[in-house]
Amino acid sequence: MHTGMRQGPEIWIRGPVTTPEPGPPPEPGHAHAGARRFSWVGTHGGAGVSTLATVYGGHDSGRAWPGPGGPPSVLLVARTHAAGLDAVAGAVEVFRRGQAPPGLDLDGVVLVADAPGRLPRPLAQRVKSLESAIDVYRVPWVAAWRLGELGRPPRETAPLARLTGAVR
Repeated sequence: MHTGMRQGPEIWIRGPVTTPEPGPPPEPGHAHAGARRFSWVGTHGGAGVSTLATVYGGHDSGRAWPGPGGPPSVLLVARTHAAGLDAVAGAVEVFRRGQAPPGLDLDGVVLVADAPGRLPRPLAQRVKSLESAIDVYRVPWVAAWRLGELGRPPRETAPLARLTGAVR
């Protein structure tokens, strides 16, 4: 059925699209805010939410949406295997369609390596597709974490450490 209207591609906008209300500038002594808190939400079992919350700080929501007391800024977590990428893509779609609980903001996706080394090409392509829609933070394989040695964030995760306010 042709309605005469041109149909264009669907456009996803990354980041907030609202403009701040005009108001007085912040006072010099109060110009900086505290570190933003996040809720880590696993998109499947074993994603690494508890480990990330311990290393980077923030609220461990497990596999549930954060409740009223949890920070509304959400970081979705998944492993980099096929099932993990399927799960996180589905969760991103929930936000895109506006079906996430009201008041929650999706701030990014955190992909935790499921094994040491490079991703196979098909998985790397799926990660690239995700990156075209939302900010993706990658966490490499950390052998020490398997032993329960949860020290400082790995050097390769500096952007995630800055986002979460974790000390490097």
